[in-house]
Amino acid sequence: MEIKIDKKTGTLLAIIAVLAGSMLFLLGSRDSDGMSGMHDHMGPTSTNSNYTGADIMFLQMMIPHHQQAIDMSNLALKISSNEELRALAKTIATDQAAEIIQMRNWLNAAGASEDPGHSMSGMGGMLTADEYSKLQEASGKEFDKLWLEGMTNHHEGAIHMTNMIIDAQNSEIKAFGEAIVKAQSAQIEQMKSMLKNLK
Repeated sequence: MEIKIDKKTGTLLAIIAVLAGSMLFLLGSRDSDGMSGMHDHMGPTSTNSNYTGADIMFLQMMIPHHQQAIDMSNLALKISSNEELRALAKTIATDQAAEIIQMRNWLNAAGASEDPGHSMSGMGGMLTADEYSKLQEASGKEFDKLWLEGMTNHHEGAIHMTNMIIDAQNSEIKAFGEAIVKAQSAQIEQMKSMLKNLK
């Protein structure tokens, strides 16, 4: 699915994501602090050029996985009136758009295609076509509930997928996976709390 840009917010988020990637590349930003690892390793190539088959497969699978999270987040920005949920959706859309840019850069550096060679539907916590349709058709508290449940499962799937690169020789890809686990684990806890408080 293609990104469905929300007129009021989506365009700005996309511009921010592209500028963030370009800026960090030009600055050659490198930061050893773990939490910022997802965005601190921007640039078209890695300082460590060792790309294993597992690294390539992880990147090929995670790009469409991130894309669905962005699509879900753009839906939330159009449909939900829950301010905390909307704020989280903006964060997810912005962060994961920037991460897609980085993953594409790594694939380009490795001379690899983005095509994983198989469908990602239902894999790694991704919503099926039917589940996504139900989310699109929902509104109000029902939408919020479906979105929080769906994104929680989506994040859990992404965390599980990072097991593919837990022993990656490429230091930047390894750090990228660790940062995904840290950030999305925190968001999972936030979403579980939001579900409990949803009335």
